[in-house]
Amino acid sequence: MRGRRVFVTGHTGFKGTWLMTWLSELGATLKGYALAPAGPVTIYEQINGDRRWESVFGDIRDADRLAQEIQRFAPDVVFHLAAQPLVRLSYAQPLETWEVNVMGTANLLNAVRGLSKPCSVVVVTTDKIYENRGTPYLYRETDRLGGHDPYSASKAGTELVAASFRDSFFPLDRLQAHGVTIATVRAGNVFGGGDWADDRLIPDAIRAFSNDQALTIRYPNAIRPWQHVLEPLSGYIALAEALPVDPVTFSAPWNLGPWPQDHLTVYDIASRVATGWGGGRIVIDEHSEHVHEAGVLKLDISKTVDRLGWRPRWSVSEGIERAVRWYSSVAHGADAMTQCLNDIRDYSNG
Repeated sequence: MRGRRVFVTGHTGFKGTWLMTWLSELGATLKGYALAPAGPVTIYEQINGDRRWESVFGDIRDADRLAQEIQRFAPDVVFHLAAQPLVRLSYAQPLETWEVNVMGTANLLNAVRGLSKPCSVVVVTTDKIYENRGTPYLYRETDRLGGHDPYSASKAGTELVAASFRDSFFPLDRLQAHGVTIATVRAGNVFGGGDWADDRLIPDAIRAFSNDQALTIRYPNAIRPWQHVLEPLSGYIALAEALPVDPVTFSAPWNLGPWPQDHLTVYDIASRVATGWGGGRIVIDEHSEHVHEAGVLKLDISKTVDRLGWRPRWSVSEGIERAVRWYSSVAHGADAMTQCLNDIRDYSNG
């Protein structure tokens, strides 16, 4: 990444901020495009992101402005993270979810068409894009796409948009003419220090435990592929580096998840956070009506391990320990950026 021009959409979000921090550490020349950070506290603001790299506040649905910013910057690499990322919010805002996740991706890839130079594009989707069978099956990249809720279905749509642009405008048999390669990545349930989003398990736990309140969980037995945020980000970076070297192999979808033993229940994760925090009460909400969420979701990462050479480095236990330490240290006055860099350097050296 050193010296490469990298454009990141969604750079003010949780994953986007961590990615920008890591890419900056690697020596990339950066430009971010996203909505302004929203909420009472965000990791982007905690690390003073505006002072660290070029940043444009814009909507991914604004096709003209997005294309203008990409063409001005002329990136070597694009990481597309901008999205409406929450399942429950997608029920309240289904049209916005579809517009942002599907049309936003189409706008991004159409803007890349205007470049007159090679560019590697990594489109971030989710583990929830598969047609869920409700069984302990490990989903592979060749499995059927689906999605019960608007978020999951819209992200499956994102995959279709990326595949369509790759086949229609950036076919590999004409790579020398256009120079564009596209990979999509399907990561598991990501956590880490600085995630303050509502309705996510670990941020909800930290807010509750730090205020001596009980954490209420809806689906204690739901199983997910949990992973620290640095795990998928390392995969995104590895793909961006691999795409121009072997585009035939890497212009494809990829799963990024934990080892099988780290497909754990919601209650398991909540309990580990409570232990790491030094105690916390967990309450199961058995009475309220809840929107549909899959009971079991597991990923098969064998293709990524075998072909990309990527593999998880931190177990869920270590990842939770790191995340809880981040929240606790920052709450006691530690510098948020220093905590991020410490985790990135430890992960890179691990």
